[in-house]
Amino acid sequence: MTPSSKPKRIGLTGNIGSGKSTVAQLLVEKGAALIDSDALAKEATQDPDVLQRIADALGDDLIQDGELDRPKTAERVFGDKEARETLNGIIHPWVRRKSKERAEALEQQDTPPEVVLMDIPLLYENGLERGLDSVIVVDAPLEVRIERVQERSGLSEQEVRARDAAQMPLKEKVERADYVVDNSGDKEKLEVQLGALWTDIKKES
Repeated sequence: MTPSSKPKRIGLTGNIGSGKSTVAQLLVEKGAALIDSDALAKEATQDPDVLQRIADALGDDLIQDGELDRPKTAERVFGDKEARETLNGIIHPWVRRKSKERAEALEQQDTPPEVVLMDIPLLYENGLERGLDSVIVVDAPLEVRIERVQERSGLSEQEVRARDAAQMPLKEKVERADYVVDNSGDKEKLEVQLGALWTDIKKES
């Protein structure tokens, strides 16, 4: 990378259980700098102003001892589209602002990374592909994703299906993607795909 060139901003998305976090970690090992929207969303809920807005909009009972009661909040919003949109309307602008700040800080480093990877679960749902150089979608069959989520979280099949249904259909994301990673198999197959993907991304840098 020449001193005057900017890192590629690459979006990473998929649906619940697709394995975005695994893909993100493997790409970080190859040299990408990661900005994780899920992690930023958790940071947002440590902001007293954000917590107060959630309490005012969705109920004081969601805040316990100065912290967001995540299980209760999830139960409330995933069955109620209006409540979910209200919560997202509070959290997402905070996350977008912080993501922009962090991406700009990475670009201004003396030796910036070649790739800034923006892990954004609701990338297409919120039109956040604008301003990115390309988008990677992690794909896996619904049954595989349900099993993964149940193993790590204990959610019921019905709960996982409800959360998946709250997102844009994964098939549509795959059709819109610049790169698709098939994460239906084992980690070895995934690593082979990501090796080729990283080579392609760097060719464009």
